[in-house]
Amino acid sequence: MTTARRTFAALTAAVLVALGFTTAAQADTVDYVALGDSYSAGVGAGSYTNADCKRSAVAYPELYAQNSGAKLNFQACTGATTTDVTAKQLDALSASTALVSISVGGSDAGFTDVMQECVLGGDAACQAAVDKAVDYVHNTLPGQLDGLYSAIRVKAPQAKVVVLGYPHIYQLGTSCAFAPSDGSRGLINGAADELDAVIGKAAANAGFAFADVRPAFTGHEACASEAWLNNVVFPLDESFHPNVTGQASGYYPAFTGAL
Repeated sequence: MTTARRTFAALTAAVLVALGFTTAAQADTVDYVALGDSYSAGVGAGSYTNADCKRSAVAYPELYAQNSGAKLNFQACTGATTTDVTAKQLDALSASTALVSISVGGSDAGFTDVMQECVLGGDAACQAAVDKAVDYVHNTLPGQLDGLYSAIRVKAPQAKVVVLGYPHIYQLGTSCAFAPSDGSRGLINGAADELDAVIGKAAANAGFAFADVRPAFTGHEACASEAWLNNVVFPLDESFHPNVTGQASGYYPAFTGAL
């Protein structure tokens, strides 16, 4: 193509855009922002593209972008709380954002401490840690989620927002290295149920979709024969997080199913 023709083509494209016309490829491109914590970042799945936040190339946001052609702005970061998301991630949103995903709340409620106490401290310590976390989930977390979800809606008024929950961590009745008793496992899973209930309610109040990942992970929790969740692994921060299969077969279909 000659220089004159290239110039004419560029000018024509600019005029069409100014008049509100776009190509099919442009019209189909979805601006997608992935917010949240380690479960959305892909911690535990490997193939990290960002060392500080441990964002994984095989996390469900990346899988969705690869399969759909969406333009991904990947903000999720390991350890993120509702405060962290508000302060550090929401600037990625705009009026042109068409899709948002988010998982958050587990770090606010101190689930890392719960897992430590339940694995190392025995049933009594586990009960105490779970009770503390559940109290936080019911009495403090709802207000934090309401504030965060409202801020997301203000910054991305046209976006479809999908809030993802958390799986049960353990399968019961199986032998597993470093795992607590079945009693403590049941307490941990029950705490996940309480957390998901509060997150799901807050999502509904905000008019957001809630993607419950627990059905997909049933039979594939830590200590299952085909586990999609890591048990205790090294580095320790990847423990109790979805592995590659957990992202691809657990979180990804839950997310796409909520769209």
